[in-house]
Amino acid sequence: MSSPTPPALSAETLAALRADFPILNQEIRPGVPLTYLDNGATSQKPAAVIDAMSHYYEHMNANVHRGVHAFAERATAAYEGARQKVADLIGAGDAQEIIYVRNTTEAINLVARTWGDATLHTGDVVISTEMEHHANIVPWQMMAERTGVTVKYIPITETGLLDMGEYRKLLAEGNVKLVAVAHVSNVLGTINPVKEIIKLAHEAGALALIDGAQSVPGMPVNVRDLDADFYAFSAHKMLGPTGIGVLYGKYDLLEKMPPYNGGGSMISKVTLTGTKYAHAPQKFEAGTPAIAEAVGLGAAVDYLTKIGLANVIEHEKALISYAMERLSEVIGLTTYGPSVEERSGLVSFTLKGVHAHDLAQGLDAAGVAVRAGHHCAMPLHDKLGVAATLRASFYVYNTMEEVDTLINAIESTRRYFA
Repeated sequence: MSSPTPPALSAETLAALRADFPILNQEIRPGVPLTYLDNGATSQKPAAVIDAMSHYYEHMNANVHRGVHAFAERATAAYEGARQKVADLIGAGDAQEIIYVRNTTEAINLVARTWGDATLHTGDVVISTEMEHHANIVPWQMMAERTGVTVKYIPITETGLLDMGEYRKLLAEGNVKLVAVAHVSNVLGTINPVKEIIKLAHEAGALALIDGAQSVPGMPVNVRDLDADFYAFSAHKMLGPTGIGVLYGKYDLLEKMPPYNGGGSMISKVTLTGTKYAHAPQKFEAGTPAIAEAVGLGAAVDYLTKIGLANVIEHEKALISYAMERLSEVIGLTTYGPSVEERSGLVSFTLKGVHAHDLAQGLDAAGVAVRAGHHCAMPLHDKLGVAATLRASFYVYNTMEEVDTLINAIESTRRYFA
């Protein structure tokens, strides 16, 4: 075993960073410290995010936009300030292109229900991929049932990459109106060439939607450089709270799309005979929004910006490189996905003779939190020929020592089942 590549964050910086996360400094049971490696499902929250949300409730709790009292004005400033921070983070042209939603899933459903239902008809084609999360498959299948469109899928290669030759063939078949692709696979860790995918989609006359749930938390993303038409992600995977996510959309597209929900806040004028809707993004944010959650998202963006997303991705690369090397030493263990150079900071694997859920329980006994199952990607697991995998996903606060803890727990469980 060679020495691990030094992470982008120094030992001193990493120790100080970990101290910002109250939940990390605890034992799962007496004498068993927590090793949290389930970041692909949800990340932990730094004190800065928790404090920002508490501060909102303690010092400015009020509804946004309509009140003229001091609390309402403070709340509105914090809520809309977070929107601007998100726009800056992903390189959006204008904060009006940022729509608050509950999560990535709702963002994709919003596009399917608004742009999709208003635009697509029988004979039109939507292209997705075999590696998608259910959130980027099921909404298009549901839309196909409503509108008569056809959904086709880019296959993956044996190494876990998208088959770009087959993608070009699907585009050449014609009538493609939308390409919906994950930036990063939540099972394989594959970092897809989304800039090229978007360019080819546009050349074929199609729009492109990118699922960024696994990309925005750990790498620099610029939606204008990518030329994405829609880009979706969740706060809870990027150190923020649950219950809030983001849909980025090019403003001219958003303005043409019908509303998703009807009610207060999304209107310009209402009479008993009709309604005139507000402009984007308010048109898509009916009712009282997740104000405290937006404030928490803004604090998470501040925290990640301070660290530097370039440092985050380099830290994850060092961790996953070391983890892949150590996993290769385990007898009977199979990893899935591409090489380290083409993957993010997560890895899914199986262990011969041990079901993924049994392995996960064995790791939990050692304080190691991972994910077991199909990870909301059943078609991909069918393609891989396995019912379930175990996934370890790393983030900015994880350490090389935690990789060793993972490996030791796997070896201990393997010996138990031998």
